[in-house]
This record gives sequence, structure tokens and C-alpha cells, in this order.
Amino acid sequence: MRIGVLAVQGAFAEHIAKLNQFGIESFEIRQRRDIAENFDALILPGGESTTMRKLLKELDLFEPLKAMIANGMPVLGTCAGMILLAGEISSGESPCFATLDITVKRNAYGRQ
Repeated sequence: MRIGVLAVQGAFAEHIAKLNQFGIESFEIRQRRDIAENFDALILPGGESTTMRKLLKELDLFEPLKAMIANGMPVLGTCAGMILLAGEISSGESPCFATLDITVKRNAYGRQ
């Protein structure tokens, strides 16, 4: 199994370190060319979801990753990653990937 970890912002290094500890091959997804590699699952780490969303679009990663997720690629979203996946955000903000049938409430104050 090979797992791609979104590495544009946030706690991607911690996810990769844990995967390495378990002997699971992983790699960082930083640019569009990175998703051309073969991988079996995706991790969207914690971080700042608004920044991650902006970078996903600027780096032309949003549409291809959304298609991969919609086509059944297993994905784990932690913290900001879960916000990116959520179908609804309670503040009324428009969802990002909207591929997970949940409603999330963002933490708007203090350390994330």
C-alpha cells in the first residue's frame, strides 16, 4: 500500500512519520505532478482549512483530488482535512470537496 499525504500546509510531517513507523510507504503531495504517481489512499492532514483550500486551487490539485475521492479512493481527513471533506459547514461557508456526508463546525478562535 502507498499513501499520498497532502503536504501544502499543516501537520503532514506527523502523518508521514507515523506511516513510516508502521512500515507503510507514503509520499508528499505538493504539486500537480505528484498525483501522477501511483497511490492507494490519501490523507488530508490537520492545519488551516481555508489556507489548504486556497492552495489546493492555486496548485491545480483540487479538481483531480476531488475526482479521485469521488471515484472511491480511500481518504482520511484529520481536523482541517475533515473540514475539507465535509458536505456542510455549519457557519454557512461553502464546502470544499463535499464528499463526506457530515456537518462540521469550525473552531474559529484560539489555537487550531
